[in-house]
Amino acid sequence: MIKRVLIVDDDQEMLLSLKEGLSKFIDTFSVSIAGDGTIALEKLARVAISLVVTDLKMPGIDGFSLLSRIMENYPDIPVIIMTGYSTPEMRRLAVKGGAVRYIEKPFLIEDLGRKIITILRKESDGGTLHSVSSAMFLQLVEMEEQTCTIRLADQSSDRQGVLFFQKGELIHARAGKLSGDAAAYEIFSWDRVNLSIQNDCSQKKRTIYHKLQAVYLEAMRLKDEAGASDNTLNRQTDKANATGATEFSYDVDQIRMLLEKEIGKGCGIGEVYKDVSWNAILSGFEKIGSVLGSGRLKLGFVDTGGKDNFILLPGNEATVVSVRHKCPRDKIIQILSE
Repeated sequence: MIKRVLIVDDDQEMLLSLKEGLSKFIDTFSVSIAGDGTIALEKLARVAISLVVTDLKMPGIDGFSLLSRIMENYPDIPVIIMTGYSTPEMRRLAVKGGAVRYIEKPFLIEDLGRKIITILRKESDGGTLHSVSSAMFLQLVEMEEQTCTIRLADQSSDRQGVLFFQKGELIHARAGKLSGDAAAYEIFSWDRVNLSIQNDCSQKKRTIYHKLQAVYLEAMRLKDEAGASDNTLNRQTDKANATGATEFSYDVDQIRMLLEKEIGKGCGIGEVYKDVSWNAILSGFEKIGSVLGSGRLKLGFVDTGGKDNFILLPGNEATVVSVRHKCPRDKIIQILSE
């Protein structure tokens, strides 16, 4: 796996110079850049980063604050501190804060590149595997009671994740913005992965308390349910597209499972049920759409002005999704419209 290094500095010329100079190491790592600590934290939450190189003196979230946030939320990601205003006290604080290297500006870009490669090698000191089933290998980790960090990349997409083990027990997982159980379910849903093993685990906080086998089985159950939901909704939508009419019906249980998978339980979804009394309103929506030339009606939204609003799906019997006032309404509509 090509690893990704994030470089953080408010000096744009410095950033571009480092990105260009480190491009010669593209076979080992790629470079992503951020102009301040806030942008860096946003990138850390979205994509898989293997190492951070950050300047100390920056407006807003400075290098020390960024280092502290990374050590708290991403303790497995090593940090190199660079600064043009070095003092012995700064060096001491950086090392005490968790930085693995401390370099003073100016420096040779090639020297930084070699330092990065040396640190990144530890990320796979336990070996790498390509095109494997994660389930088989993870069971081996559990049986041998290994303490390790495993980074995985899904072969069918650009998704990446990290699993943390202490003495064979899965204690934490991270995948994009997901963490804990949700991240583990996401990672275990990938069929074929490339993975690298690091022979230690810097994650101390435990967020997963179930046995590995239970987490894996739950991931498979959720994956099967999601597949069934997608197939059901797709078949019903295809029928509607083919006929140009609304002579079909949604499965209320499949809709609820789909929404809970995409948004999560407790997301503000109330009851999902059939109610023919809404058919007349949907018919009115369809007539308006016909006049405006907007095509087939996919769904309607009714704002009652009260605590509960309603998303209406057309069919032989209207399907009603009751949603709370503060729920992610737009996201729910997007999911049901696809």
